[in-house]
Parts: sequence; structure tokens; C-alpha cells
Amino acid sequence: MPHILDPNKDRNAIELGKVDYKYDYPGDLDLRPGSKLHNRIKTEVMKKAREASGPMSNRFDSWNKIDETLTSYIETDDAEEAIIDKDHRKPISIIYPYSYAILETILGYLLAAFFQEPVFRYEGVSPEDTIGAIMLEKIIDIHCNRFKIILNLHTMFRDSLSYGFGVVAPEWRKTQGKKIVKETIPHWFAPDTHRKTMRNGIIFEGNALSNIDPYLCLPDPNISIADIQKGEFFGWIDHTNYYDLLSDEEHSDGKIFNVKYLKQITGKQTSIYSAEQSGRDKKSGGARVPFNNNATNPYDVIRMYMKLIPKEWELGVGEYPEKWYFVLGADAIVLEARSIGLAHDMFPIAISAPDFDGYSSTPVSRLETLYGLQHTLDWMFNAHIANVRKVINDTLIVDPYLINVPDLKDPRPGGIVRLRRPAWGRGVKDSVMQLAVSDVTRGHVADASIIQNAMDKIAATDSWTMGSLRQGGPERLTKGEFEGTRQGGYTRLERIARLIGVQAMQDVGYMFAHHTQQFMSKELSLTTTGRWQETLMKEFGGTTHIKASPFDILIDYDVKVRDGSVPGSNTSGVWINMFETLASQPELQQTFDIVRIFKHIARNSGAKNVDEFVRVKLQTDEEAEGQAGKGNMLPIDQILGG
Repeated sequence: MPHILDPNKDRNAIELGKVDYKYDYPGDLDLRPGSKLHNRIKTEVMKKAREASGPMSNRFDSWNKIDETLTSYIETDDAEEAIIDKDHRKPISIIYPYSYAILETILGYLLAAFFQEPVFRYEGVSPEDTIGAIMLEKIIDIHCNRFKIILNLHTMFRDSLSYGFGVVAPEWRKTQGKKIVKETIPHWFAPDTHRKTMRNGIIFEGNALSNIDPYLCLPDPNISIADIQKGEFFGWIDHTNYYDLLSDEEHSDGKIFNVKYLKQITGKQTSIYSAEQSGRDKKSGGARVPFNNNATNPYDVIRMYMKLIPKEWELGVGEYPEKWYFVLGADAIVLEARSIGLAHDMFPIAISAPDFDGYSSTPVSRLETLYGLQHTLDWMFNAHIANVRKVINDTLIVDPYLINVPDLKDPRPGGIVRLRRPAWGRGVKDSVMQLAVSDVTRGHVADASIIQNAMDKIAATDSWTMGSLRQGGPERLTKGEFEGTRQGGYTRLERIARLIGVQAMQDVGYMFAHHTQQFMSKELSLTTTGRWQETLMKEFGGTTHIKASPFDILIDYDVKVRDGSVPGSNTSGVWINMFETLASQPELQQTFDIVRIFKHIARNSGAKNVDEFVRVKLQTDEEAEGQAGKGNMLPIDQILGG
């Protein structure tokens, strides 16, 4: 990438003299476009973006090749265009989508490993935190369903396998809109009546995720991609439009500003670092439409978190590093500048990089490791297709003195080929001869299976993980051999899931909990069903619905990360035999919890809702009074601090 001395010089100019929108800036800072502080922030953001974009752009060529293997499409050359024009039914070069099959297989495993309800699990640190942790878990589960975070996590998993890392940004999101409410119409001479009316307000608030495209990511290149919290900054480019920015400014309570100045820019509204360089345009609809018309109002913004000392930047009096958030619109206008102010004091960014080496800022992905084999596999199939296409057409050697060549070229079946007059009466034996040809690529299809097996071994996928029986005789399909290979494959896939759980899922779960404790402002209704049903119904007297206030969840908690296994992967005849032994031996039942062992076996066999079938035993008033007298039970208001 060429060295850029001043990326904004003579590119985007602002005519400040035309209009002054008289913004009230946070903290009484002078953030007017053209001010000293505004220009310094703009310069520092662009400097960090330039530092990050160089190493990232070096990876684009390799990522483009991965994008092409996942599109299953190759641009045709002139020769193949001529073949299609002549007969569109003839096959041409393709990408054999085996890398895509491997990607889908691993994604399927990750979905099964993590997308079990609840997605994020919490436990209280001390006994008095138990009920609050259960409420916190149920509240965040509602957020996950409402904002469909499974889709964002799926994209993160896919990016991490394709490009080496996937990025999500946890945030506390408020959905603005119109609410239909009941309005009372008073009457002095008759009873009050009611009617429906719409009012602007917050429809829902909660935790959400946003995906960050690796092509548009601007991480600190001096640290490993798995250690972004140790970096000085982390940024990315966001494609948006003027109207969304203006709407965000309206509902931001002063956090967003200067959006109206974007209209004063003379020049491009895109960032110099946002050029679409992915290979996704090889498939229909996959590319971003170029900003080359006046029908829309597109803008690029650079979003960046930085560690800085406020006093040195003239942003405050603090003399120790703080985390700040900046937004730069069209490489020219500062739209946000504020201290993050999050209770967890982390960059609100989570990254999964299951194939990281612990050092690289852009690790090699699993599909990049397979690219050489995938490229060879494509060549073998395409060479075979080209050879068959050539062989299947007859090549004839003809004596034009004896044969009427136009008759021979007639493609219609049942035609007659006439001899020319000099050949009359001599016979037709030596007039035409077919040229002997051979298929030198006959063994390519068989050889391709060898390459596929090698790709399976490298990627930790096999026929059984793809949902198909392996090839071979009955001697290869014995129970012991199948269970052994399956367990070995699961171990490697569990490694991927376990790393993603520690890298990304733990951070997301931790930030979600802190965001809920910090920003939740309304009481929420929860159901007692699920894995904590028995505990909640005992605590709240058998009711199926409870109310959780923002103060009920102010507890200490631990995030419980899943171990990377999927339901059914740990099923073993040993567990079933052990359970049968326990069920028949009262002495063992005094030592082992047979109910918990049964639940463990059921969950590992694929049952997702075992707790819903558990009978809940409720105590009578007399029993409850007796337990309270012994000090074994307390009123709920004492537990919750009422």
C-alpha cells in the first residue's frame, strides 16, 4: 500500500463560512469543524487508521481467493464464452465446493455447541447472589432472542474460519419507534372512555451485537488479534447514510453531533480506507454497490476506540490513560468524542480466532490452509471436464475429393452422406476415418477423492460429521472403529469450539451482564420455566411469572462458558451401564446423586429441555413456617435486600 502523507489534503474541504449549526458540545469542548481540538482528533484517528490498514490490506489477496472458493463460480474466458454461446448446455470450468462443505460442517458443529438455550449462563458468586444471577441469565436470554444475536454469532464464526478471525461489537441498543397506548378521555357528564393512540418512545432496550467486516477492520497491528484489549486502539469502517446518522443524532442526548456539517463537504463522502476489496462480488448480489449516483446519500464513518490521557489531548484533567470513543464521518467531520464510561472498562469488542498462533495480528485461517488442495482439486475437475468436452466431439479425417463435406456436417440424426462423382462405384470403406483419441484425465476423478480425504484430515471433518456414511466394506464400519474415529473427530472440533468460547463467548457474556447492570432502566417480566424452574418456584411461591427490577440483578456473577461439546457427542454405554448399576444399588444412591446423573446422560444424548419435565415439590404453609422457624427459609424481601 503506498505511503500516504496527508490522506485528507485537497480531498474533502468544508465551507465553514456558509453556515453555523450552533451545536452544544459535551463537556464544553470546542469540537466545531476547523477548531484546534477537532483537527487534532481527526488527524489522530486517520493516523491510527493508516497504521492498521497497511497490514490488513496485505491479507486481502489471500482472502479474495477464499471468497472465490466459497462462491462456486469462475469468471469465463473468451474460449468458454464461445462454448456457451454455441451450446449453453456444455459444462465449463467450475469450483468444486469442497471447502464450502467443510466450512458448513464446522459451522454446524459450532451452532450445536453454542446455540443451546440459554446461550449465556451465569452463576452467583455467593449464595445471596443466586436468585439475581438466575434473573440476569433470563433477562439476557430475552435480549438474545429479541435482537437475534445468533445471526451475528454465526457470521463471526464464519469469518473466523474463512479469514482467520471474526469480530462482533456488543452494545446496549434502544429500539425507537411508536408505541400504541391506552389514552383516557374524561367526561364530566358520563364515565370516562378510552381510545388507542400512538406515542414516540423506546420500544425495547437490551444487549445486541453488530458484526465488523474483516475487510473493514482496523486493529492495532502491534498485538496479537486474540489480545485486542492490550492494544492502544481498535477501529473499523462503517457504511451508513446521512439519514441514519441524522436520526441517531436526534436520539443520542447530545452524544452525537456535527452530522449536519456533512452536507457542507465538497468531495467524496466515502473513506479512503473503505474501497470494496473483497472477492464477494464473484457471486450475484454479493458486492457493495459503488457510490456513483445521486439517488442515495451514502457516507462512510470510521469508528475507533483509543487509549489516551485526557489532559494531553485537552479533553479533560485526567492524567492517566482512559478509553475514548471517536467517530469520524467521511474522513473529515468528528461526529462523536467521549469517554467510553463502561463499567467493565474494556473495548466493547469480542474476537474469535480459533486458528491463531498467539502472536500474529492476522492469523492464517482454516480455509487458507486448505486453499492449495482446493486449487488442485478444482484444476483436476476442470481438466477432466475440458478433456471430456473435447473427446466427446468426433474428430474425422475426410478426403474431400471423395466425400460431400456439407452432408457430413449436418448434425441431424438419420442423415445421408453422399459420395462425390469420382468415388461412385468404388465403395465407401476408406473415404472417412475417425481420429483415435484418448481421455488422459480418466483417473482425475479417482485422484480427487485422495485430495478430499487429505482435506478432511487437515480440517477435522469426515464423512460422518458431514452426515454421510464413509466409503468401504463392512469391516470398516464396525461399532468400535466408528466410535473411535468419531470421538477423535469430536476432540478436534471441540478444540475449535472451546477456544471460541474462551476468546469471544466469554467476553460477550461478560459485557452483556455488565451492560445490563449498568443500563437496564425498566422492570421486566420473566417466566420461571427452564433450568432454574425448581429454584425460582420455591423462592417465589409457585408462581410462573416474576418481576425483575434493575436493582435485583446488581450481584456478583461468573460467566459459565460451554465446554465445546455438542449434545450426543459424549454419549457412552459406560454412563448408561453405570446408571443401571446405581439404580439397583441403594448403597451407591446414598453417595451419588442419581437424578443429576440421569440429567447428564439425557443432555449428552441430545435432550435440550430436561428440566421442564422435573416435578416441582411445593411446601405447604405449615411446612414453610416450620422451616422458617428453624432458620432454613427467609422472606423474599430479605433476600433481595428489601
